[in-house]
Amino acid sequence: MVDVNRILKGKDGEMWFNGQLLASLKKIEAKVKGDFEDINLCGDPSTHSVYNGWSGEGSFICLKIDSTVWKLVAEAYKTGVMPPIKIITRLTDKSTGQSERAAIEGITITEFALASFEAKKMLEEEYPFKFSDYEILESIA
Repeated sequence: MVDVNRILKGKDGEMWFNGQLLASLKKIEAKVKGDFEDINLCGDPSTHSVYNGWSGEGSFICLKIDSTVWKLVAEAYKTGVMPPIKIITRLTDKSTGQSERAAIEGITITEFALASFEAKKMLEEEYPFKFSDYEILESIA
């Protein structure tokens, strides 16, 4: 039987952006997508796949409380010099104290809003990104 108290919840997640806790984080998603090439052979009716590598992409959404990320990205796009960006995520199982942590590096933020607001609405910022490296720092047993 599954212990429902052990089901992980997003409210127990945290993200550090270049070493700084992003307390206004609402959501993060980072995915690794395999690059596979189909191989078809004579006399074999099945299609085989050969692994060629991977690519990483994702996005994070935060409530707008300051300009920290916005300014970094805006300056990078203006100067053409992309800064090194590292994200560390942690999702904790409160019932055991164990955490799942991942480091994401080689990040390039691919889009940002120069201006976006609406009357009587909380402001959110979404930052889509691509990445070239990751490391599993900790896993939950």
